[in-house]
Amino acid sequence: MSDNQFRLNEFLPYQLSVASNAVSNRIARAYNDAFGLKVTEWRVMAMLGDAGALTQRELTAKTLMDKVAVNRACKVLEERKLAVRVPNKKDGRSHHLELTDSGRDMHAKIVPMAREIEAGLLASIAQDEQELFRSLLDRIRQKAS
Repeated sequence: MSDNQFRLNEFLPYQLSVASNAVSNRIARAYNDAFGLKVTEWRVMAMLGDAGALTQRELTAKTLMDKVAVNRACKVLEERKLAVRVPNKKDGRSHHLELTDSGRDMHAKIVPMAREIEAGLLASIAQDEQELFRSLLDRIRQKAS
């Protein structure tokens, strides 16, 4: 791209955003159709499944989602009995959110679906290219932080 001519479709932040939205929309349809979950709710569930009980502040930091979106997702998961708040023994002013047995069961069903979708998205990319792609994305994310 020359300095004089700007093409949005060649601008890296735009390309990343469009790719991210396309992937998120693909996944959102699958999670919503199968489990009635929005992407934000699944991300919170996935993080709790990976890390165990976390405060909403920790969830916001780890998922890089807006705190209002995390708050809404947590409320929905609690209403659906997929997650529960437990007192934070280190800080009486906050609570940890953790998956319930039902939440862990749903998480266990979603993970294979998520991996299948990921495999489909990456099917046309060789394994060494996938590793390079992940590495490059991580480097861009670190630089942006």
